[in-house]
Formats: sequence, structure tokens, C-alpha cells
Amino acid sequence: MWSVDPRTGARREQVAVEATAEELDQVVRAAHAARAALADRGARAALLRTAAELLDEAGEHVIEAADAETALGPVRLTGELARTTAQLRAFAAAVDEGSFLDVRIDHPDADRTPPWPDLRRWRIPLGVVAVYAASNFPLAFSVPGGDTASALAAGCPVVIKAHPDHPATSELCLSVLRRAAHRVGLPEDLVSLVHGFDAGVELVRHPLVAAAGFTGSVRGGRVLFDAAAARPVPIPFHGELGSLNPVVVTRAAAAERAEAIGAGLAGSMTLGEGQFCTKPGFVLAPAGDAGDRLLKSLTEAVSETEPGVMLDHRMRDAFVAGVAERAALDGVETPVTPGAGGKHTVSAGFLTVPAGLMAAEGPHDLLLEECFGPVTVIARYESRAEIEAVIARLSGNLTATVHLGQDEADAEGAGYPAAAELLASLVPLAGRVLVDGWPTGVAVTPAQYHGGPYPAATSAFTSVGVTAIERWLRPVTYQSVPPALLPPELRDENPLGLPRLVDGRREGLES
Repeated sequence: MWSVDPRTGARREQVAVEATAEELDQVVRAAHAARAALADRGARAALLRTAAELLDEAGEHVIEAADAETALGPVRLTGELARTTAQLRAFAAAVDEGSFLDVRIDHPDADRTPPWPDLRRWRIPLGVVAVYAASNFPLAFSVPGGDTASALAAGCPVVIKAHPDHPATSELCLSVLRRAAHRVGLPEDLVSLVHGFDAGVELVRHPLVAAAGFTGSVRGGRVLFDAAAARPVPIPFHGELGSLNPVVVTRAAAAERAEAIGAGLAGSMTLGEGQFCTKPGFVLAPAGDAGDRLLKSLTEAVSETEPGVMLDHRMRDAFVAGVAERAALDGVETPVTPGAGGKHTVSAGFLTVPAGLMAAEGPHDLLLEECFGPVTVIARYESRAEIEAVIARLSGNLTATVHLGQDEADAEGAGYPAAAELLASLVPLAGRVLVDGWPTGVAVTPAQYHGGPYPAATSAFTSVGVTAIERWLRPVTYQSVPPALLPPELRDENPLGLPRLVDGRREGLES
């Protein structure tokens, strides 16, 4: 496995070799054997906090390595590292607090019909988790990222399949995580790394792997998702596969602030060279003067964007081919032509098309598929009926956004009922619905949900925020078990002070 400079396409160094079937088996078995060490919640929290501390200490080297392999730049990567360590600390706090265990106790009640036995439920870790690193987030969605952090927080060892775009960064981050494990007295085999396409496929098939987390393309994700489902014992596969992230701009919003919306869209769609999973890739904007002003603002802002480097040359080539195929469709125009900006770079741009061409199945369906890179499609609508027809044809997304006029956002305004209906029509399409904002940037908070209907995700769980821990747990109920045989978390005296639901009443939570 070679580390490659995306700015030149030149090989930097050989980092590793692809794991053989025997090596993969050894890694998974070692992780499985180490899982008992994570039973101690205090040790798990200490591991996560120590990992965050050591990543911060190694930050200069981590950012340098990641920039050399991704061309994302020190500013962007500094922010991503801060997000990554914040995630680790957030999961450590969640482990300490304990509500993720969802402890529920129902004492026996002979007066019920039928009578209730003594029932005590909590959630336990699934086992070894396979994590597939993402290309576009070499830290926050890769080796030390949210999937790894949440799995360790749940008590699950992790085997990570490194992304080929940043193998050196992956090895560096792995060494930090393993050093954190050693420092707190845990086995280093709780976190391991493998390289290679075949190893990635075999990893999800390994009988000791209990679940998988993936961030990447629909094509790659489906291969792994289908393999997980085809196993003799299928396992949960939590994949984030692709998203168009539609935006609807109402006539009122365009009339009030067309220039600001155009500039905001340009910033969002070109952020990180358009390689964010939440990039707004399809926009319904009105025909007419207000929409024209929006496009003028967008044209000016995008035209000022310098050519940039994508994560690798394969993605660059796919972007150039993808926009050319879309631009060749009847009725499609390119006010700012996206495509090759040089031998190693791409230029941002956007396409326009009458929304009426998108209302029924046909060749323009290609415009409803994600094109990874700095491009978006503007569909100009003539009527509310055209908006509804296009929305009805959209598949699942991570996000959906609507920009409203002031009268539409005000419950007393005349435009409010139609705006409420429009917003309601977007909810079935996405896991996060925004008003008057842009979807790039995913805050790591308890209320965050990063997922959505297929193909945005393959499950109903979030991959961002502390509730991501729920992906790696399963519930188990103890019935009529003698107190001495119960886990401490389920005993009446609550020796660990956990938040619990006891006979329908909350216990251990501040009001």
C-alpha cells in the first residue's frame, strides 16, 4: 500500500502491504480475545480520553501526514482533528454517565393479569466491530473517528479497514490509539488496522465480526452490505452510502435575498472541493428575475473559486467524466463549466436545467444522482406543482434544505401554510431538515442525526453524536435472576449510580 500525493499523483512511500486471509484472521481473533478488557466502563472512558490527549499531542504530525495524502489543507485538518478529539471525549463522558445502557427494571407484580415476573433489561456490546475508513475525512470518519470511538465506548473491539487514500495517516493514528490502550493498561489489540480491498470484503464476512460501520460510495457500500446480509449469520451493517442533499429555494426567499443565497450556495458546494457528504448537489430555484439574480450571484462566487485538488486522481477522473455526461443532456446549460482545472486539479461549476425535464423518468435522472466534487445542479421551476413532482422523485438523503421568505417562516404570515407543507414534504426524504442554512458541517451534539433513508444510510441509526453508540449494542433481559447473579448495573441498590427506569419511574437523572 503506497502513500500518494494527490497534488502530483506521485508515490510518496510504501506504507504497508495488503493483509492476507491468514493475517486478517489473526487480527480479528486477537481483537475478539481482548474484548473482555472493555467490560470495565471506567477503563473504556480512560482509553477514549487518553486517545484524545495523545492525538492532540501528536497533532502537528497527524495534520502534516493527512495533508500530504489528501491535500485538504492544514486549516481544514486542524478543525477536523479538534472535532475528532472532541468526539472521543464526548463518548468518554457518555460512558461515565451510563444512560446508553438503557437500564430498565420492572419488579414482580402478582396483581397484574397475567402476573409480571421480575424483569431487568440493559444493553450489552455486540462484539468485534469492523470499521471502514472514509476517504474525505481522514480523521473524523476514519481510524480515530466516530465509528471507532462509539464502538469502543460501547465495549466493542475494533478492526479498521484503512482507506487507500491515506494509509500513512491511518497507521500513524492507529499507533496513537494503541499507545493510549497501553497507557491505561488495556490490550493494544482492542484496536487494529488492515489494508487492501480483498481484506475489506473478507473482514465483513469473518465469523467473529459482529457488526460493521461504513462511510463511502453506494457501489462500495452495497458490496459490503450484501456480504454482511449473505453471511450464515447476518450482522448489522451501518453504512452511509451517498446523498444528493436537495435544496428548495422558494420564490419569496429568492425575492428577498437572492444574492445572499447564491453566495451561500457557492460556499457550501465548493467546501472541501465539493467532497463533503452533505454537499448541496441539487437545488430547486425559481425561474424569473429573482432566480436569475440568485444564479448571477452564484456565478460570480463560483467563478472566483480557484481550481483545487481532489482526494485522488481516480475521484478527479470520475468527477470530470460525470459532469461531462450531465452537461451533454438536452436542456442542460453550464453557466460556469465544471471539470478539469489542470493536470491534477478540478474547477468548480454548476449546471442548470428546467425542472419540468426532471418531473418524469428519463435520461435526466442522472441529475438526481450524486456527483462527488465541486458541482451542483440548479433546476429552475415554474410552479409549485413542478417542485412537488421533482421532490416526489428524490431518493433518501442525509439532509434536505428549504430557504423561506420572512412571510413564509412566520406563523402569522400568509405564506406560512404552503411553507409548512413544503417542509413536511422534505421530512420523509432526509435525516436532517434545515431551514435557511446550508447542510455542510455536522455538529457533534446529543441531538444530531447523521443518516437518512436509503441510500443515505442502510440503517436508522446516526453515525454522528453520542447516540451513535447504540449501533454496537443489543438489549438483553434477565427474568427472575437471583440478585447475586445479576450484573451490578441491574441490582436494586444501583451501586454504580446509573440513570435507570424502575417500575416506570426515572431514577438517577436530574430533572
